[in-house]
Amino acid sequence: MDLSNLEKPEGATQKRTRKGRGPGSGLGKTCGRGHKGQKSRSGGKVPASFEGGQMPLIRRIPKFGFVNNFAKEWSIVNLADLERVFEAGDEITPEVLAERGLIWSRYQRPGEGKDKVLKTRDVKVLAKGSLTKALTVKAHKFSKSAEQAIVAAGGSIEVI
Repeated sequence: MDLSNLEKPEGATQKRTRKGRGPGSGLGKTCGRGHKGQKSRSGGKVPASFEGGQMPLIRRIPKFGFVNNFAKEWSIVNLADLERVFEAGDEITPEVLAERGLIWSRYQRPGEGKDKVLKTRDVKVLAKGSLTKALTVKAHKFSKSAEQAIVAAGGSIEVI
């Protein structure tokens, strides 16, 4: 048995319904659309959000708040993550963090191809957790306590 011998099981395919072919077909004249009205016309689609002329829900709910479209997005990395993933003496850059899965790249989500060029967001290192290894960390921003903890462990920091 190979792919050239496969046949569809019985009932897998059905004949196409031919509408508008007379009263004997059961779908003649109005073709199953009923009489008149928007949905009987060609192109007569009703949007899913349409509520029959009633004020739509999206317009009834109060709007509040503010979204800054120009806000900077940061990828956050904690000291606990650095402690868990890296060995003493490692040099840590945003590209290395993305390869190890600690941050997402801008155009890649977890599980997507690793062969894509990684273009990462700016990275900020925070001091959640503790660090016992001497690491060289290159990032765009450090919290003061993270900076102190890295230097206290014998490592160094570099602001990119």
